[in-house]
Amino acid sequence: MKTILNRRTIRKYQKREIEEDLLHDLLTKAMRTQTMGNLQLYSVVITRDEAMKQRLAPAHFNQPMVTQAPVVLTFCADFRRTTVWAENRRATPGYDNFLSFVNATSDALLYTQTFCNLAEDAGLGCCYLGTTIYMPDLIIDVLQLPPLVMPVATITLGWPDEFPPATDRLPLAAIIHDEVYHDYSPAAIDEFYGEKEELAENQEFVRINQKETLAQVFTDCRYTKRANEEMSKSLMAALKKQGFL
Repeated sequence: MKTILNRRTIRKYQKREIEEDLLHDLLTKAMRTQTMGNLQLYSVVITRDEAMKQRLAPAHFNQPMVTQAPVVLTFCADFRRTTVWAENRRATPGYDNFLSFVNATSDALLYTQTFCNLAEDAGLGCCYLGTTIYMPDLIIDVLQLPPLVMPVATITLGWPDEFPPATDRLPLAAIIHDEVYHDYSPAAIDEFYGEKEELAENQEFVRINQKETLAQVFTDCRYTKRANEEMSKSLMAALKKQGFL
């Protein structure tokens, strides 16, 4: 796909609907992605209704694109369908456990990424919302998700109304390890993160957050230990509520 090298995160959308046929075609094609045991352990909740978007928005910290995008897609790790199938075929399912959640999550995220690639190739714009697992309880309630169904990713989708600059990426050498994992030395960190830290937009990011380094912006402001621990508790509680623990 030629678009992958030029992809952008799109947060502003035209006031133009996405035809159901197009959306269903993309979702169908995405089902050719890899899946564990050919079980397709995922489901997608399609949200178009304005009132439903308003109800979902608080779970995503009221980011504007949730209510402004013509379509919001919630991708779920789903062992419910497989379990009901087994129960209706004289089989005894055993998927109420953490391993099954991990397997279904892997399936769902692979499907999500394949869908995004196809959607962008069709000219649509996407924004991946990592907030989905921060407050899953609200999403579970709004979307009426039954046991063994857990939201793991959300995509806002629409026709782009902006063309933002591409965000930076680390060099390939930063992520590959030949044969075995090679830990990172201070020199390697300097090499891999130097260009990122020198970018004007990242230096401005450091300045407006009144920090010394870009790393401190992430550890002290964006993804703090306290917030991670609190949301981990919420996530574990939601997994228990949905029957995966």
